[in-house]
Amino acid sequence: MKDLIINRETTERAVLVGLITSVQGESKANEYLDELAFLADTAGAVTVKKFLQRLDYPNPRTFVGTGKLAEIKQYVLENEIGMVIFDDDLSTKQVSNIEKELQVKILDRTSLILDIFAKRAQTASAKTQVELAQYQYLLPRLTRMWTHLERQRGGIGMRGPGETQIETDRRIILDKISRLKEELKSIDKQKSIQRKNRGKLTRIALVGYTNVGKSTLMNLLSKSEVFAENKLFATLDTTVRKVIIDNLPFLLTDTVGFIRKLPTHLVDSFKSTLDEVRDADVLLHVVDISHPQFEEQIEVVNKTLQEICDSTDKPMIMVFNKVDAFTYVPKDADDLTPRRRENIPLEELRTTWMGRMHEDCVFISAKNQVNIEELKEKIYAKAKEIHLSRFPYNDFLFQKYDEEAF
Repeated sequence: MKDLIINRETTERAVLVGLITSVQGESKANEYLDELAFLADTAGAVTVKKFLQRLDYPNPRTFVGTGKLAEIKQYVLENEIGMVIFDDDLSTKQVSNIEKELQVKILDRTSLILDIFAKRAQTASAKTQVELAQYQYLLPRLTRMWTHLERQRGGIGMRGPGETQIETDRRIILDKISRLKEELKSIDKQKSIQRKNRGKLTRIALVGYTNVGKSTLMNLLSKSEVFAENKLFATLDTTVRKVIIDNLPFLLTDTVGFIRKLPTHLVDSFKSTLDEVRDADVLLHVVDISHPQFEEQIEVVNKTLQEICDSTDKPMIMVFNKVDAFTYVPKDADDLTPRRRENIPLEELRTTWMGRMHEDCVFISAKNQVNIEELKEKIYAKAKEIHLSRFPYNDFLFQKYDEEAF
């Protein structure tokens, strides 16, 4: 009983493990571990230490080398650590070998993200999609730990001649995946009807990396109370609000944030939720300008959008948020090393990005409401253009409104 109590106290204390490889340098590996620590914090764990090892490729048995694994084991024992989280996906064999050696809970990045998604899911749609993603993740990782599954189904007709327990478990999981997919089809039909009932209002969707301030901006523009928090994946369920700028109504959608190394099956599971992105007329791509790797985050989002929308031709406004949190560290005159992102002043970035994107770019702070009017003007111009393409006979209304405004 005493051991169980100790285990409960230590399960939320975690160490993180990553690799430095030929395709992932030390600075990149450290950045990924920082993001993994943020994920662990979002899930409710406390990161105590980070371990990095330089290898050409992950050890097929234990991910890291035997010496590094022994070092991790010693630290885990001395500090009563209950969980070790790896920054890349682990195979069933790796998990089994590492658990046998460390005798603590072993997670990888995908299982951690799935845990956060399960915690954040509120609606039936989100819960179903998370459950589907969990089963798709677990299917290739089936081991003897799944021998309890036969109790969930009747025994008659469930076991073929000579069929092993793991084959039975695999069949049960496949049945569950099939059932969940059917449930999602039914939910998709309901959502499709809802989208049709919205008429031909212009649809604008907020997209971006996780924790860049999409929900805060949603609250500001729609004057609503969408849940916003300084955590990864604070928003999981799609939220749609009607917004009016000047005399023009449109629909604004807040969507789930993207992240690096997002599992393919997770994107597939959430494609029904991301239908709002696919059906949007305009995308507001929100970017955290204060993040040192914001350009890589933009690439991650664009790649995911390509998978979802099958096209990058959709009109887009780049919204560089959190200018209030931007930090600039000027280089010393005798420092001959290449400039890093923090050595570039905001004005230079502003000129660079605005020069590249012209009118489809704006720098704001949703939290402090900086430059929001310019953003509204850009949204209004895009929404008006789309509205008039559908209802050209409304042109005189905009002309009349513009004359009255002046």
